[in-house]
Amino acid sequence: MGIHPKIGVTGLPRSGKSAVMDKVVSMLSEERLAEMRARGDDVAAAKLLGGMRCEPVSENGERVGFKCINFQTGESAVMAHKSIDSRMRVLGYGIDTEALESIAVPAIQEAMDDYEVLVIDEIGKFSVESEAFVEVVRKAMEIDKPTLVTLHKKSRHPLLQDIRRRDDARILEVTPVNRALLPYKIHKLIRETY
Repeated sequence: MGIHPKIGVTGLPRSGKSAVMDKVVSMLSEERLAEMRARGDDVAAAKLLGGMRCEPVSENGERVGFKCINFQTGESAVMAHKSIDSRMRVLGYGIDTEALESIAVPAIQEAMDDYEVLVIDEIGKFSVESEAFVEVVRKAMEIDKPTLVTLHKKSRHPLLQDIRRRDDARILEVTPVNRALLPYKIHKLIRETY
């Protein structure tokens, strides 16, 4: 068991999980870069936060899919879309596991190898359809680095169950009441060991 916290942010759809995650990420980045500048370190070479994030894809104001994005490079691919014709369908979306395997899996692997803080947004109903994604997340959870993940609230997938049960995991739920303060709480938890 490592010393660094594994922090899981959960909440209902559209509760603001990704917004909380983005705020924590920007707070950590700004702080670390300021520290590095103060020491005269090469900020351009900094490898602070790595991993993947998800973003909704909208057409005419309607949510039609989700893309996964490599945090480090900005590369992205659509992993779930209403128009994807796939045998794998979740909540009316066709799932493209190749998108996850070409973008998310290498992004998480690279973050485990080279980056200070690991970020995985989101471990949920779409991403767990990829065996390779499930496997790389399991490996990532064993690495002793500050880790920030967003978790689908209702999924009963074994991967999510296992993360929720970990002794070193802190699972925090985003609510309308705590949404504004939660990033500061998470930032503090990460900074205690980092």
